[in-house]
Amino acid sequence: MVEVIDVLMNLERMNGSFNKREQRVADFVRANLDKATLMRQSDIASAADVSVATVNRFCQTIGCSGFREFQIWLARSVAVGMQYLREPAESRIEPAALVDHVFSTIVDGLNLARSQITKEMIDSACQLIVAARRVVIFGTGGGSTMVAREAANRFFRLGIIADAYTDEYAQRMVASTLHTSDIVFVISNSGAVRSILDSLAVARQYGARAIVMSRSDSLAAGQADALISVNIPENPDIYKPTASRIVQIAVLDVLATAVAKARPEFTKETLRRVRTALVSLGDDSQPRPIGD
Repeated sequence: MVEVIDVLMNLERMNGSFNKREQRVADFVRANLDKATLMRQSDIASAADVSVATVNRFCQTIGCSGFREFQIWLARSVAVGMQYLREPAESRIEPAALVDHVFSTIVDGLNLARSQITKEMIDSACQLIVAARRVVIFGTGGGSTMVAREAANRFFRLGIIADAYTDEYAQRMVASTLHTSDIVFVISNSGAVRSILDSLAVARQYGARAIVMSRSDSLAAGQADALISVNIPENPDIYKPTASRIVQIAVLDVLATAVAKARPEFTKETLRRVRTALVSLGDDSQPRPIGD
């Protein structure tokens, strides 16, 4: 397993328990997080009024092999964690305004996506799905995992053989079973997840065509036969769930509707069978949308 050293957590957890000289180093680093990531070991030693050897011992005490590893992990922790260490302006929003705050972010994201999605994008992806023997959908992470499963849920009701895979080992194994008549549908907001890119490469090696829903400038987008480019910046409010997954589901609804309408008689018969199968369970209500 790849080791992850949370330097910021260790600094806080161990603060006050270092020996006297190492505590000086800890105090300086805690007060100068951004600056310390760029300083030389001797500069930190001078600033904390200790020896270089003390700085090195401090690094080992905090869980690193030495100064170089400490500085690498400190830089990573600062780059990722500073937004969580400072109280964001959005946290000052009054509870009464939260509904408008959350909903407006979603609406803004949907409007932005609406301006980016073209008929050509949807048509291109639709044609590949309609002609496919099988569609496998890959998503990794919280949002993309959920959207991948939603995609499989929508497509199977249309008579499409569709399955979602969210485990990187399963993705790679399934990718190796694909053929030229199959489609791999990648859903990734960043388009840079290593396991997704590797599985996509495996699938394309065996001739599968690729649909990618991602940023237009992402690595995954560059491997797409049909690209549905969605460039949605995330809201800086760290307390609010990301809106990108809702945007992706909305785009997915457009694509599923296009697939359904591309072969209306087949779709109607498939949906009729689904509704008929549910009658025996007491579900005899009016026909529902294809995603329900």
